[in-house]
Amino acid sequence: MGYNARFKVWRGDDTDGELEDFTVEVNEGEVVLDIIHRLQATAAPDLAVRWNCKAGKCGSCSAEINGMPRLLCMTRMSTFGESDVVTVTPLRTFPVIKDLVTDVSFNYAKAREVPSFAPPADLAPGEYRMAQVDVERSQEFRKCIECFLCQDTCHVIRDHDDNKPAFAGPRFFIRLAELDMHPLDTLDRKREAQQHHGLGMCNITKCCTEVCPEHIKITDNAIIPMKERVVDTQYDPVVWLGNKIPRRASAAANRALDAGDASAAEQHARARLRDKPTDRSALRALEVALSAQGRFAEAADVTRVQLAEAGRGNSNRRAALAAHAWVMLCAVEAGQLDLENCEEEIASTLQQAQRLASTGTVLAGSHALHNLVHGRLAEAVEQGRETLHWDRPPQTRADDLLTLSEALAGLGEDGESASAMSESLTLWPDNPRLSSARSNLRETGVG
Repeated sequence: MGYNARFKVWRGDDTDGELEDFTVEVNEGEVVLDIIHRLQATAAPDLAVRWNCKAGKCGSCSAEINGMPRLLCMTRMSTFGESDVVTVTPLRTFPVIKDLVTDVSFNYAKAREVPSFAPPADLAPGEYRMAQVDVERSQEFRKCIECFLCQDTCHVIRDHDDNKPAFAGPRFFIRLAELDMHPLDTLDRKREAQQHHGLGMCNITKCCTEVCPEHIKITDNAIIPMKERVVDTQYDPVVWLGNKIPRRASAAANRALDAGDASAAEQHARARLRDKPTDRSALRALEVALSAQGRFAEAADVTRVQLAEAGRGNSNRRAALAAHAWVMLCAVEAGQLDLENCEEEIASTLQQAQRLASTGTVLAGSHALHNLVHGRLAEAVEQGRETLHWDRPPQTRADDLLTLSEALAGLGEDGESASAMSESLTLWPDNPRLSSARSNLRETGVG
């Protein structure tokens, strides 16, 4: 048996709006989305609402019904009395676009900040083997339909918009927990959650769990376990001390590097990383060992992990950014990476590193090589010559001279190019860039 219900629906855009009163027919078995569609068909044809499946699986029709974040398609009219006034408003945490449609792009930006699944480097995709027991804890989190109701109700960003840059929110805490509990993921998601995504700002009120339409126990099964793991790894004095003491494999890798045995250093570093994939000393040793062998593209994969583990400290992060940009540029120079495919990443990395650099000299060689791989030879020569006025370590100066030699050769300055190459060889005869540089010089008739 039908009846006429009283509705208040938000009408407006990002500049202004108000609740508008409607009286609309309700039939047995209908949900709130049916009523919104009836309003569109009768009283308000320009009413904007986002929806898709009408089955509670796409997460599109998120809104607030009588102040509670709900899915319009899963809220039955039978839950209200015939005399009740039903108020439908957009998600409060996100900017209104029009009527009930909000801009939820904040969530997609946060999704891009979470590093993707990172299996062991020596494990091919077809070799993944897991039993059901391995994924039982994390499988629950895969039910998320990304309706963002948990994000909307979380008071950390609902009531404090200025927290958004530092806080990922419940939806992405379960993503981090899912990856941390995955038996094949190698990144330190606990450190990631605490340092980069604001896990410590959550005070576990469980409001996110209460509004989840998939009944995921967000707080109990994801956020609290992640907080406990952070405490274990960062604040347990025994664990803290153990992490401060270099492991034998890391030390052996560094000794091998000092002895000039890059292959042995690589083996020791990989052995340590199998036990602790986030060991900074081993990661650095592996990056240097791969670069020393001229395997710059592989070294770039390692520097990406270093960057993820660098934390927020300016010194560590700047060093990781500089190293990542440099090995990618070397990989492009050596023909191991295609410039078109990685230019955006290189440019962004250099830009971030430059913002953290203390002086202009820190990244001068990288900028010169960046211009060289782009074919901007005059700019590369100008920057290369400028770097020679500064006091830099021998190997760094050898790299600057090598870049300058290539750029000069491209401009037909053969004599100066040969002189720069000779000095570079004197400073660092085993420079791993020499093979590709010599090849480039031969193409110009200098080498």
